[in-house]
Amino acid sequence: MDLSCFKAYDLRGSVPDQLNPILAEKIGRAYVEITGAKKVIVGYDIRLSSPEIAEALSSGLMAAGADVLDIGLCGTEYVYFATSHYGVDGGIMVTASHNPKHHNGMKMVGPESRPISSDNGLNEIRDRVKEPFTDAPVQGKYETLEVTSAYIDHLLGYIDAAALKPMKIVVNAGNGGAGLVIDELEKHLPFEFIKVHHQPDGNFPNGVPNPILEENRVATADAVKEHGAAMGIAWDGDYDRCFFFDENGRFIEGYYIVGLLADQFLRKTGPGSVIHDPRLVWNTQDLVEAAGGKAIESKTGHAFIKQRMRDEDAVYGGEMSAHHYFRDFAYCDSGMIPWLLIAERLCQSGQTLSSLIDARIEAYPASGEINRTINDPAKVIAAIEQKYSSGAKSISFVDGLSIEFDNWRFNLRMSNTEPVVRLNVESRADIALMEEKTKELLEEMERLNA
Repeated sequence: MDLSCFKAYDLRGSVPDQLNPILAEKIGRAYVEITGAKKVIVGYDIRLSSPEIAEALSSGLMAAGADVLDIGLCGTEYVYFATSHYGVDGGIMVTASHNPKHHNGMKMVGPESRPISSDNGLNEIRDRVKEPFTDAPVQGKYETLEVTSAYIDHLLGYIDAAALKPMKIVVNAGNGGAGLVIDELEKHLPFEFIKVHHQPDGNFPNGVPNPILEENRVATADAVKEHGAAMGIAWDGDYDRCFFFDENGRFIEGYYIVGLLADQFLRKTGPGSVIHDPRLVWNTQDLVEAAGGKAIESKTGHAFIKQRMRDEDAVYGGEMSAHHYFRDFAYCDSGMIPWLLIAERLCQSGQTLSSLIDARIEAYPASGEINRTINDPAKVIAAIEQKYSSGAKSISFVDGLSIEFDNWRFNLRMSNTEPVVRLNVESRADIALMEEKTKELLEEMERLNA
């Protein structure tokens, strides 16, 4: 049995070679036996294979004795929300997010939507799948559960509706599931939505819904400029990540969105903790401290961020990869709450998105994440550490290698999911220095890799 679809944080693989209904049914049985869950939320995304896989998964859950609450076609955050909101034992989302259309996968959570990953149950589920199963003495029940009303009410609770003003916003669902939520929110908001690739379509006629790819940004940017919109938003397939474009159609690096959201959220909540990843940090730290908050670094990855948020009772957490986490959303990531907060900020301030972002880019210019395939990543990172540690202000190993000097810093880390090394460089108000050091580090990495 091919179990290569089991990854560090979730399941992902091609259909039917790596993930199929037969395996999905076994995964349902194993999930119940390993977690002891009695009631499980099941949702699925817009992929053509998702309904069949979700049905097989549900059959396995019920055969093992668990009740299934089927919330139907949705985004990953629906499962997070429903699992927490209704106080059930766990939830499983059938999705492959931004991966190719012939792929599928699963994201699993336990009580309170705590993530299930390789260090707390996912590997045990994988290993259990290999063994024979016996049906539970009492089969679980199946019922459907309508979640949308409670979910939309929850989303609207993050903003002050009275502060909102009419505004044009471009929304690009990438033919994923986000358009369904926008249609519901539209009934409650004064915004005019310019809808691009809006209809859910598992054939992905306009390409895989992954706005991190530059070729997938063009449609959103063009629509913003054509319609004179205040901003543009694009989502991946299961809309747990959202990406922003300013009123000029410029793509905004996720790093600067983290700082803006941290500032906006602390304005609402008062002093509190904000969790951020260690790749680029100065802008976030500056804004959080100015708003009376406390900025705390965490290892990159949703399982690490969510746990650190719980440990610190943080109000918000953000990764530059466009994952944004909220305490009142069961410490989980949402692709809908961030754009609502930024739209609110534009309405309250009367400023453009570019004016809010430009000052931060000037204060802390950054390289953006640069990926390089390296033969021996550990050796190269160790050599970089040795070379740059002399004269450094601080060295950190929270996630990979972070070295800080007075006016510039960098983070170099191995990917959790791909065979690449990722580099991020930033400076204090000195674009030339940032570019010089980025070039220097890349050349050094290339020399060490030769």
